[in-house]
Amino acid sequence: MTVDFDLGPAAQRMAGLLRAVDDEWLTAPTPCERYTLGDLIEHVGGLAGAFTAAATKTAPEPAGSPPPSGDAARLETDWRTRIPERLTALADAWRDPAAWEGVTRAGGVDLPAGVAARVALDELVVHGWDVARATGQPFDCDEAELAACLEFVSGFPRPDPEERPADGGLFGPPVDVPADAPPLDRMLGLTGRDPGWTPA
Repeated sequence: MTVDFDLGPAAQRMAGLLRAVDDEWLTAPTPCERYTLGDLIEHVGGLAGAFTAAATKTAPEPAGSPPPSGDAARLETDWRTRIPERLTALADAWRDPAAWEGVTRAGGVDLPAGVAARVALDELVVHGWDVARATGQPFDCDEAELAACLEFVSGFPRPDPEERPADGGLFGPPVDVPADAPPLDRMLGLTGRDPGWTPA
């Protein structure tokens, strides 16, 4: 099995964004509905661990376990060190061709390993934009990463706008953007984000 892409650049970009977050920003709003910045950061730490386990297939989740949810109250005092370390471990785990073989488990769902890798990439890219936008930091996504994410989210069924997602709004109903909008804006719209979002 070949490695389709490297999660390293997206993981490193996320780590850099997190290291620049001041404590007083943790209660700030984010593009993720009902999630503060602290909640989102804790979610990133959880997903890094979950998708590392999905790559190594050494700690399968119990059936029906939910995806990592964000709760700033669970942030460790040294999260600026620990979460970047987990992000590095995540990228390293998916550099092993064996990680891409067979079926694995993530978010309580059994799925092909290659699909799990794409979910992980999408999480890193989309939530990287969330963190950058919430904190006023620049966000620059590699074209290959963006193309992979756009292809992935384009295959999602459009949810009912009247139904609130079970994940609390991390990925809500798609937001309409112009067909000729930049790829990043189109990808964000498909994940329920307004590309023009700014903190209130």
